[in-house]
This record gives sequence, structure tokens and C-alpha cells, in this order.
Amino acid sequence: MWYVFALPSILFRSDTSSVLLDRDGHLLAAGIATDGQWRFPGGDTIPLRFEQSLLEFEDRHFHSHWGVHLPSILRAAYQNWEKGRIVSGGSTISMQVIRLSRNNPPRSIWEKGIEMLLATRLEWGYSKREILELYCENAPFGGNVVGLEAASWRFFGRAPSELSWAESATLAVLPNAPALIFPGRNQESLLAKRNRLLDRLHQKGIITTTDWELAKLEPVPGQPHPLPQHALHLLFSGSSEKKEKRLKSTLAKEIQVLTEQIIQRHAARLEANQVYNAAAIVVHVPSGEVQAYVGNIRRSNKQHGEDVDLVKARRSTGSILKPFLHAAMLDKGELLPNMLLADIPTRLGNFNPDNFSLGFDGAISASKALSRSLNVPAVRALNDFGVEKFRYILGKLGLTNIDKPAKHYGLSLVLGGAESNLWDLSRAYASLSRSLLLPQGPHVSDTLPWLYQRVLDEPSALPEEASAEAPIAPGPLYLTWEALLNLERPNEESGWDNFTSSRKIAWKTGTSFGFRDAWAIGSTPDYVVAVWVGNASGEGRPGLTGVASASPIMFDIFDALPGTSWFPVPYDDLEKTPVCQYSGQTPSSFCPEIDTAYIPWNRPVLTKPCSYHQQILRDVLSGKRVSRDCLADNKIRPDTFFVLPPLQAWYFKKRNAWYENLPDWLPECRARPSGFPIQLITELPSKGIFLPMDLDGKPSSLVLEAAHNKAESTLYWYLGEFFLGSTSAIHNISCKPPEGNHRLIVMDEEGNLLEKELRIRRR
Repeated sequence: MWYVFALPSILFRSDTSSVLLDRDGHLLAAGIATDGQWRFPGGDTIPLRFEQSLLEFEDRHFHSHWGVHLPSILRAAYQNWEKGRIVSGGSTISMQVIRLSRNNPPRSIWEKGIEMLLATRLEWGYSKREILELYCENAPFGGNVVGLEAASWRFFGRAPSELSWAESATLAVLPNAPALIFPGRNQESLLAKRNRLLDRLHQKGIITTTDWELAKLEPVPGQPHPLPQHALHLLFSGSSEKKEKRLKSTLAKEIQVLTEQIIQRHAARLEANQVYNAAAIVVHVPSGEVQAYVGNIRRSNKQHGEDVDLVKARRSTGSILKPFLHAAMLDKGELLPNMLLADIPTRLGNFNPDNFSLGFDGAISASKALSRSLNVPAVRALNDFGVEKFRYILGKLGLTNIDKPAKHYGLSLVLGGAESNLWDLSRAYASLSRSLLLPQGPHVSDTLPWLYQRVLDEPSALPEEASAEAPIAPGPLYLTWEALLNLERPNEESGWDNFTSSRKIAWKTGTSFGFRDAWAIGSTPDYVVAVWVGNASGEGRPGLTGVASASPIMFDIFDALPGTSWFPVPYDDLEKTPVCQYSGQTPSSFCPEIDTAYIPWNRPVLTKPCSYHQQILRDVLSGKRVSRDCLADNKIRPDTFFVLPPLQAWYFKKRNAWYENLPDWLPECRARPSGFPIQLITELPSKGIFLPMDLDGKPSSLVLEAAHNKAESTLYWYLGEFFLGSTSAIHNISCKPPEGNHRLIVMDEEGNLLEKELRIRRR
């Protein structure tokens, strides 16, 4: 009965190293075991060269005995008696496995007897293959190296399956005398021992004469090789989460190494601005496989949070969510690709968004507003679309960190008021891109499978809120990705035009408030590359923007990837529709020039027909504006004008020289207004206004007050070109103008302008 239960259920309980493999089984990284040993978890196969070398050296009768080879025991006993010391043990591989499992107790006749008995029990419960695997996994190979796989990587820098005959023979003799491997010691003894084994293999016809001669010319290993250290953040997070020591990943080693090299190459550039961290992820779009995962910049000093995995870290999204809003509004018919959006000073409740450039275009097409990443049109669009609807779509996209109610984020949701991470964002972009590659048509467009992002050789769990189907159809996505081909930046974000590429890439950047986070995400039909740059501590830095800091890394990674084409046009989900050439809206009867554009198919167009083109009547002789009741019909000619609301027009005509204001009225056709609607209440004396310094040493504020003859009007205040803000009902505004002369401008919604000279004195 004792014999039956003599062996424990698990022979070896020693902790093993954590090992990360790429999709082809190549070693990416390994972490040392808790006991300080390089001991890899069990591999799948034992290479034939090593197996034949090992059996020839250690146990030529391995496949024929039952754990003990009695002739070998007797021969070893005689040799030891003859020499007067232990020169041979006669142990089989099965006996050595037992000895290793018992932590190498002191040698004695009693211990040898126990090993022999337990070896027979081992043979009864395990197959020969399993016994050989136990030996290969637990045999000592010198120093702190245990097991064949760890030894192969430490001493030869490659997997056991890639070893030559000479290298296999070297490892076969090491467990018998592991001290021989120490660099600079016993090299000649190790060489002689290896060559004797090669001679025996040649004599038995296991290796050819040519292989034998070449093998004996190879040197024995010297200094151990450092183990690969790629995707370390994935190794440690994966082994911790999955409780596994051998992780097979979807990473492609060549892409992983190139991505790491590119980020390391940019590290010095970023560090010059005291930016110390960056992360990147590369997703293969058709399969959803993550092929590169760089959690952070690698530095030896570990002073700046280099161990933090920033692929999974929650960070402010900046503008990186804007394409999702654009595509969603196209999908719902609430936006047309080139429809004009207002880009003017805006206050929605307590929210007063500004563009990055602090300037305004007045009116701009939706696609250009997206490609230039303008904040004001995006916020106004979100206000029209609804924060609740947008929050719902983001949940369907799998952005798990955006987990609070819509009212928590408000309109800032599209400008970085929420947090996400590279993992979720890259999955969302890759999933949308993938839906453009799948078969289209009415019979499949509603059942497109959503993407499970894979990195540890199994589908990652789809977030609970995420949809199993694409929440945005291919047509709107294609139009959005086309807009992102033309990504631009205003002059304040200089340098974007240096990052051109020979391939088509739909790309978007984002910069969080306070310059804390810089994002760049791009997509082709084959790859999505997502990059984050910043400080793990959350410290912001001037100039830390998506275009200046993250985009160069993203484009360098794309340049290192294989070339690709562009997405096929989803004609089944698009239709050509007449649109007004100027406004981008469905044309009215007054639109002078009609163009055609692709819009999503089979969706109700919820936008209004063009309201910008108006028909007016003009005096034939003077060209001035008239009405039918003041001139005869033969003196009147109709004309069509493109007319923007006054505030939009004021900004628009600064950037568009072709824009014409409506002609003045013919004097006899319209009476002049009896009074100007805006009146400045604050007195502006010609000698100037004296503003003293406050007790804290800072300039005091000036409060300006005005009145309008319509109580519900909104006034817009400017100090030169600088927008001070807008007021409604009660028209008081506070400012701190610098010393000197200024032009104060107050405008109402109808375009009436009040201009005054303002002189400020500090002494």
C-alpha cells in the first residue's frame, strides 16, 4: 500500500519563471522565479537532437528498463570500489527525476535504494515521454539556470528546437556537471566532454560525418546571453491576471521589437521637454490580434513610473472621441458630410468652449471641422445630438472607463471630459475599421460581428455594455475615415504637415486639458496604431500635444509596417444625393449651384434644406436692395445671395475674401431706424480709465456695462480681436485690459456693431 502512494500527486512544486511567447512561439520575455532561478514552465516538445544526445550520454537503455538498469548499477558499484571514491552513480533518468524531486539529498547507499524503489513507482505512473519531460524541465544546467528551455536561451540565445548538434550535446552533458558552464572556467573540460559525446553519436550513426566534423568546430558557450525583454508590461500583467506562467500571445515579435525601438528612439526627444512616458499598441484590423504592446518607455533608473502599464491606464481623452460623434450623427441623419457648422463664440449654460487656436471660422463644413479638430463645432454638434445618446454609443463601442451617467460628463465629453485607455480606444477604432472590410449589403449590414480584441491567444471578454454588432454602419464610417485623411492643425500646432505618409491613413490626435495627455490613433485596412504620450504622474508640460508628441511616433510605426491599400467604398450603404455646393445641405430652390455627395443610404435626412441662400430684389441701375412696393417691376431684378447669420459672417469673411455682405438698401426703399439698438452705459473718458493695482499686487478688473433695446438679445464683447465673452439679458462683463489704447467692440445677433476707443492707465 505504501508503494502505491509513495509519490506525491505533484512531483515538483518549485515556482517557475513567467514566460511570454509571440504568435509563432518565439520568446518575447521572461521573469525570474521567486527563488531566483531561471526555471521555465514546461514546454510542448523535446527536440530530437537534444533527446538523442541526452539518452546517449545519460541513459542509453531508457526505453527498455523499468526505472532501474541493474547492469549500470553493478558497473558503477565496481568502478567506485576500484577507485575508492564515487566516480559513477549508475542512475537512470527516472532515478535522477526522483532525486531532483527530493531536492538532491546527500548521497548514500540508503538514499540510492530509495531512489531505485521510487523510480520503479515513477515508471508505473508516468509514460516515458512524461518522465523525459520532467527531467528536461527540472535538471540543473549551471548557476541559477534550471531546465532545458531556460538553458537554451541563457547559453545560446534561442529556443531548444533551433539548437545545432554541438549545442544540443553541450546541454546534454551539463546536468551531469553543471559547474562546467561558468564563463572562463573549465572550458576545456566542457569542450572535451561534449566532443566525446559527439564521437559516440557519430560512431552509432546518429549524426553524419559532415555534421560531426562541423559540430566539433563549434565553440562552447561563454558569457550567458541576456534573456529577451519585450512586452514586459504584458508579461507581468498577464501572468498576474491569468495566474499562468507560460503565456502564448498574438504579438508578432518583429513588429513588437520595431515598435519598442521607435518609442525608445523618441524617448530623448520627449525627455527634453520633461516628458518621460509613452505607450503604443498595434492591432491587426482583420483579425483583431494585438501585434505590438508597449506599456511604457524603458529606462534603467525607474524614476518616472516606467513600471506603470500605460496601455491600460485611464487618461483624459482629449479630442480623440470626436470621430465617433461625427460618424454617429451621419448615421442618424443629423449631419451631412460637408454641412456648414457654426464656429463662433459660444456659451452653453456655464460651458464656454474655445478652439485650440483661440480663433473662430464663423462657419465651416463638418468634415473640415473634424479634420481640424475644432472644439466649438464639436460641442455645438454634441449639444444638438444629445450627450445621453453619445454616451450610449460610446458604451456600445466598448469604452469601459466611460462608466458614469451622461450628466456627469456634460458637453465636455467630446473634449476630454471623460477618461479611457489605449486598449479600449484601439479596439474601438479597429472594430470600426474592420466593419468596413466585411461584406456589405442589406442582408448583412445589420449583423456585422463586433471585434474581440485578442492579445493572450484567446478572445478578450467583450465589455458588458458593448454591442455584439457594429453600432455605426459602414457608410458613415467610411465618410468619417475619409475626413480623417485630411487631418490638419492650425498654426499654433505647427509641424503637422511634416508627418505626411505615402500610404493613406485615417488619423486623429487628442490633447487633454493642461497638456497632460497626448494621443494619436491612425487606421488603415490592415492596422490600427494607437499612441499615448505624457507623464505617468499626470504632470502637464507645455507643447505636449497629440500632433507634436504622439503623431511622430505613430507615423514612424506605420512606416515600419507592411504597406496597405485603402478601404473599399461601401456603395451598398451610400447614395449620391444633390447638395448645395456652398452649405453642404440639401438644396433649396434658391441654391445657385448644386453638387452631389455621398450620404448614408436609407436614412431619414433630419437636417433642414439650405437656409443660407436668400433671394433679394435689387435696383437694376444702382444694384442696391429694394422691395417691390417702392419700385416698378421693370426696375427690379432678383438676385441670390449666400447669407450667414451676422456673428458667423463677421468671422467668416475674415477667412473667405469672396464672401459678400448684402447690398445696402436704396434710401427711398427703407426708412432708417430711429435709434441704434446698443448703448454703452460705462463711461469711457477721453483721458482714459485709471485701474489701480489690488492689494495682492495684481491689476484690478474693469466692469463694462451696456444695454440693448431688445431684452432677450445676446451681446458679444471684444477687445480688439480678443473675445471677452457674451452676455444675455444683463449685459455686464468683467475684464483686465492691459495698459494702453484698445478698441472695444460690442455686437448683437443681428450684426449691429458698437465700436469705442478704450484707454487704460495704471498710473
